[in-house]
Amino acid sequence: MKIYNSLEAFTATGKTIVTLGTFDGVHKGHKTIIDKLIKSSRATGCESVVLTFFPHPRMVLQQDSDIKLLNTMNEKAALLEASGIDHLIVHPFSHAFSRLTADEFVKGILIDKLNIRKIIIGHDHRFGRNRTATLHDLIVFGEEYGFEVEQLSALEVNEVSVSSTKIRNALTEGDISTANSYLGYPYMLTGTVVKGRQLGRTIGYPTANIQISESYKLIPAGGVYVASATVDGKLLKGMMNIGTNPTVGGVAQTIEINFFDYDAGLYGKNLCLQLHERLRDEIKFASTEELKRQLGLDKESSLSWFKSYNL
Repeated sequence: MKIYNSLEAFTATGKTIVTLGTFDGVHKGHKTIIDKLIKSSRATGCESVVLTFFPHPRMVLQQDSDIKLLNTMNEKAALLEASGIDHLIVHPFSHAFSRLTADEFVKGILIDKLNIRKIIIGHDHRFGRNRTATLHDLIVFGEEYGFEVEQLSALEVNEVSVSSTKIRNALTEGDISTANSYLGYPYMLTGTVVKGRQLGRTIGYPTANIQISESYKLIPAGGVYVASATVDGKLLKGMMNIGTNPTVGGVAQTIEINFFDYDAGLYGKNLCLQLHERLRDEIKFASTEELKRQLGLDKESSLSWFKSYNL
């Protein structure tokens, strides 16, 4: 898959099959669209193109919106690449872009830039300045310029929108199992390992402190989770805490993971954590000894989870 940081960077070498959207989460609903895109491109000998945008349109058009996203751009790109598409265009979304008329968008982008043979889109899709153009208008443009419009059914569109809403709600409530069932993969947190207070070492549970640089990334509800990461090709199993570590006087939120049977240095490494199951709320214990005992139980529960899934 080739990635382009703007429409200007892309040059079509032949006809393309295109879909567009934010694709936040690249969840099961989105994969319905992607599968249609790939199937159609292979059947016609065209190249598949996903056009997405960053920042998220709501970040630009609703500046008071505190929207949290399911993926960072790197996570989204990795998921889309795994799906098998040929080209990913991440175009900077701006007020100027939102002011393109429907005709400017179709002629200037879909025809002149992307050289489309077909576009796959939702039946309720609106586009152009003030989102005034409808699917019917797009079909008319297709007849004029010679491209096909394949629309998703209302059921398929509903699956995409409902999934996104349910995933965000589930993560906010700490229901990682439901979120993962809609995503079709374990929810990810990607960040750099930085030096923390190193208090975990004193009680036998050293942790890697993960710093996520993207402020828009949705962090699930606080608590203890079964989690894993792949480092240098090896799957590392562990347990992760999202919270403030109240037992040892913590205040700021941290994301820390204790890997089992791994003691190599991780500082400075970029890790992609996969969250599998939430074990419990974060608790303020009366002593570090009580905390240590609970961590032992959490480790047993985590190992049992990995064993049950043959990981």
